[in-house]
Amino acid sequence: MDLPAKPARTLHWAGIDDPGRRDSAVVSFRESELAASGTSTCDDYCVTWSLSTSPGWVTRRLEVKVTGQGWSRSLELVRSIDGRWDSHASTSGSVDLPAPGIEDPRSLDNAQDCDLGLCPLTNTMPILRLDLLNNSAPPDETRLTMAWVEVPSLRVLASEQVYSQVSPYRDERGSAIVLYSSDSGGFTAEITVDSDGVVLDYPGLARRTA
Repeated sequence: MDLPAKPARTLHWAGIDDPGRRDSAVVSFRESELAASGTSTCDDYCVTWSLSTSPGWVTRRLEVKVTGQGWSRSLELVRSIDGRWDSHASTSGSVDLPAPGIEDPRSLDNAQDCDLGLCPLTNTMPILRLDLLNNSAPPDETRLTMAWVEVPSLRVLASEQVYSQVSPYRDERGSAIVLYSSDSGGFTAEITVDSDGVVLDYPGLARRTA
């Protein structure tokens, strides 16, 4: 029998790289699955998105819409049961951005996760799937391929990232998780998360607000 879903959580973040950006998400957790929807607003555009996973915290579907002054674009990104990624995109108006959608489908063959650019929520799936909140988490780094969605273009690229545990969840301060992204010029960050694996503090990107 499936366990009942936890009550939905409403979360908010303030941008660090862009102090004018505000992110919010409503997240529902079930046994090894989650569903979420959210928004991100800044001076130049507004993002709305929804996300659902399959059992094992593996991405099933991500839908994103970006609206700017005189333009908009949308993306539906889907991962099939056999691990194939597909996308459907549309655009309206004129803006100097790369075309939305998957640039190279073969590059995503090993990806289980989407990673929505600038969104603090999409780190949660790999953190939970790798069991990085627990004392028994493997000490070694784990290399993952992400279907990274560039914002605001909504272009989808393969992104190689590495996750490992710095410290397990202990108290209300949460856990520190190290994220390496080889696509970001050797970028490294220690991400503090709560007991559900959701970002509290992502240095350089966002910090949870009340």
